[in-house]
Parts: sequence; C-alpha cells; structure tokens
Amino acid sequence: MAIVETSITPIGTAATSVSKYVAKCHEVLKDFPEIKYQLTPMGTILEGDLAKILEAIAIMHEVPFSQGAERVSTLIKIDDRRDKKATMEGKMESVLSKLQ
Repeated sequence: MAIVETSITPIGTAATSVSKYVAKCHEVLKDFPEIKYQLTPMGTILEGDLAKILEAIAIMHEVPFSQGAERVSTLIKIDDRRDKKATMEGKMESVLSKLQ
C-alpha cells in the first residue's frame, strides 16, 4: 500500500484562487472508492494501491485544463513501503509518539 501526496496547480488562469479547481479534482476521487484520501491545506494525501492512485492523479491532472487553465503543474510524492503496512494515521502516530 502506498501513501502519496499530490498537489495539482493550475497556471495561466484569470484568478489567484485555486479552490474551485481543487474541489473539481476531488470529485474525481469519488470514482475511486478503494483510495482513502485526505485534503490538506497544501495538497491531498492518498492511500491505497499505487497503480490506482496514479490512475486517479492522471485524471485529476486533466481537470484544471477542462476548467480553462492553460497550464497545469502536478507534484507527486510517493511513499511506497514494502516491509510493513503503512497508513496515513500510522505515520502521524509514529511522529506524535516521539514528541511526547
């Protein structure tokens, strides 16, 4: 199971706000019920099968174009751990336990 962080940024739009693009990108995730996801202030974290996540991100990457953006920059960071099961919550718990 992979944990992936992505940020999809439309470039070449008339406005500085991107929330409408983010919302439309998140609508894509409804078609991928096997992917767990969490919106963050700076992107989206996805958890699940890496191939499915990359498929979803490829579709999400196209969303700003369909909404009028002339350029899109997509950042993908992949944590693909194979020695044990990793989850978003587990990663957070690991760090928080070390803060105490």
